[in-house]
Amino acid sequence: MNACSGRVEVLRGETWGTVCDAYWDLKDAAVVCNHLHCGKALSAPVGAFFGQGTGMIWNDVNECRGNEMRLNECLIASWGQHQCTHDRDASVICSDDISVRLVNGGSRCAGRVEVYYNGSWGTVCDDGWDLTDAHVVCKEMNCGFAVNATVSSWFGQGAGPIWMDNLNCSTNKSALWKCLSRRWGDNDCIHKEDAGVICSEHRDIRLVNGTNPCQGRLEVFFNGTWGTVCSDSFGIENAQVVCSQLNCSSAISVVDKDTFGEGTGPIWLDDIRCRFEDSLLWQCPSSNWGQHNCRHQEDVGIICSEFRPPKHRVDWVKMNKVVDSFRHDYGNYVAVVRPSEWKTTTTSVMWRAFSESPKRGTGFGNSVADLCVLIHRS
Repeated sequence: MNACSGRVEVLRGETWGTVCDAYWDLKDAAVVCNHLHCGKALSAPVGAFFGQGTGMIWNDVNECRGNEMRLNECLIASWGQHQCTHDRDASVICSDDISVRLVNGGSRCAGRVEVYYNGSWGTVCDDGWDLTDAHVVCKEMNCGFAVNATVSSWFGQGAGPIWMDNLNCSTNKSALWKCLSRRWGDNDCIHKEDAGVICSEHRDIRLVNGTNPCQGRLEVFFNGTWGTVCSDSFGIENAQVVCSQLNCSSAISVVDKDTFGEGTGPIWLDDIRCRFEDSLLWQCPSSNWGQHNCRHQEDVGIICSEFRPPKHRVDWVKMNKVVDSFRHDYGNYVAVVRPSEWKTTTTSVMWRAFSESPKRGTGFGNSVADLCVLIHRS
């Protein structure tokens, strides 16, 4: 629900009220879309589609032609007289139902900017893209302020239409679609120019200076900067939250700066005490961000057990024919790899390939009596 879709509410005097869905149709919805400068009416949902309102129900009979600019220009039964309840509140979805999301950034507050318009998700070109434009996105997403306006598909290339180009936002805009730009879909760009944003509320964690991503000095990204975590009160329960968040299985130990070295920059967190229900480090009770009595000599390090894929029984079996496809469905089995590829392909890679998108259908070669790896579904 946004400025161009939702439950219809009408202000009369100083009181907001809803509209009953009796006789509610696309012509009535078109008037609302016209009034809101939201394009054409795509749908006129009934039955409190966007939830029930409260307070007054202003009317239950609308006879609009569809070209009126406001509902009060339509032929309407007496205001405030109706036989409706709020479970029949009328709604509207306009063609300019516009939403914004951030993709591939690791959180809802960082990523490639994608805009939902006219029924499709598309991207924004980085021509003229700057921190002011990015700030509007962060504000619209309730993600604080922009710390980086990325260009050149920093978060990967999108797909579909490129909806917006040559944006020129001002700091007082509350939504990206309100900024000056070319017409929707009018651009001279390719997806290699997709724009992105990193907002101040984006948070991330990593382990650095270890021999693999599942061990190292704990660092947290906050307010646009990587910083460290103080070892005060940092126990194995906190480490387990970090390991789980990084998909690194269980926590083995908590270590000091002698193992992974001292960090630099801010010390973001201190006195962390994670609880059983916490799944993200910043959900754990702690001191306020940036408040501590520590030095980098107290930076905490963590050693987690490495990530391993789910255990599934692996069998070597004789096959009458060799499976050419890297992923092939056999009901309770999935053929993963040709025998000739086995020496250079680990089981974890094979399992990941299968679990992402197993193919169904044929795909056999002509060789016979060859070995093939099969992984059980369960």
